[in-house]
Amino acid sequence: MHCLNELEKAHPNRLWLQISAMEKHQAWEQAQRHSNTLSRYNAYLNHIVVHTFLNFIEEWLSEESTPQPQIPNSDSLHNIWEVVNGATIGLGEKRIVLIPSETSYLEELCVPQEWVDIPSFAGDYYLAVQVNLGIDDSECWMSVRGFTTHRQLKCKASNQNRSYLMPVEHLTENLTLMQVIQEIDVRSQIPQLSTLSETEAQVLLQLLGNPSISPRQHNLPFEKWASLIDNHQWRQQLYQRRIAQLNENPKSVVNLSNWLRNIFEVGWESINTVINSESQNIAFAFRQREVHITGAAAERVKLIDLGMQLGNQCVALLLGLSQEEQQKVGIRVQLHPANGEDFLPSKIKLSLLSDFGTVLQTLESRSQDNFIQLKRFICPSGKGFSIQVALDNFSITEYFSIQPLDSSQHE
Repeated sequence: MHCLNELEKAHPNRLWLQISAMEKHQAWEQAQRHSNTLSRYNAYLNHIVVHTFLNFIEEWLSEESTPQPQIPNSDSLHNIWEVVNGATIGLGEKRIVLIPSETSYLEELCVPQEWVDIPSFAGDYYLAVQVNLGIDDSECWMSVRGFTTHRQLKCKASNQNRSYLMPVEHLTENLTLMQVIQEIDVRSQIPQLSTLSETEAQVLLQLLGNPSISPRQHNLPFEKWASLIDNHQWRQQLYQRRIAQLNENPKSVVNLSNWLRNIFEVGWESINTVINSESQNIAFAFRQREVHITGAAAERVKLIDLGMQLGNQCVALLLGLSQEEQQKVGIRVQLHPANGEDFLPSKIKLSLLSDFGTVLQTLESRSQDNFIQLKRFICPSGKGFSIQVALDNFSITEYFSIQPLDSSQHE
């Protein structure tokens, strides 16, 4: 992976910005206010891009007479990011629409139709933002590949699947030209949206409030969808309906940084505690194999009941942590049999998932595996991951995060 300095030298006309670990951490916390994996990912990415760009443009314009940039309030950002990619920054009477994409090679600007054909959403300038979120902080950056205008999108971009598509080679790369044309009217005329009655709106809110449904992909005419989300109150109601289930059943996230301070959540026991507990059958397999993770600064085990439909089989999930440089944590994950069994159930799966549910590693036990182990991985501060154990129709997922660790609290 090239460092940011090398990229800036190779493409001097583009804007390159470093993404801070704190910005990622704050974005991850805010993203938990969304209903599903895709919405959380969308909010996470947009939050990072908006605030990183905002810091840059405030400094850029500090000595200019141009009005300071403005962004919508927090509620508006969340109810938009629940369903649409992109965000706006206001500069006086002009609006910049940022369209982020996490990719190593950006081929085209893909602008959701909402940002072009809804009058209250539409912008003057549209920026294609390439985002790279590497493991190391030095690999976390964003680059503005170029910009186009509302008029150019309407005249030259193709409209496919409710998105306006424009190849990056057709974008203007140098952002200083955006300042030059600020006084020019760059918007095409946008027809007014059709009206939607309160009754129609409530029917749509009932339907689209299900977080398992993607409103943009639902078989609903764009005009009706646009009229619904153009109304701030209805858009907020849609967001509230979609996160209601999340609020009723919030997921528990284990802060692994606390483990390095000898603070542990209920249910995560030391191996000695398990071995010395009254449940000797559970401890048997551990005692026989002298289970531990070499080099771990902290390790804990959690017993997982696979459910009545699987004969109340029990397995033990073991995590071992080691402190790395720059507040990173090295992690090993193992799955062991319990209840006096010598071997794991056949075809039980152990998987590592990213913040947003992408499977990064997965293992499946064979008929006589006495344990399985994921490849050791590094998790930086401000990031999260989850571990899933699955067998037949049963699955359980444990969620983890790494929060900043104050070195003064860790010996």
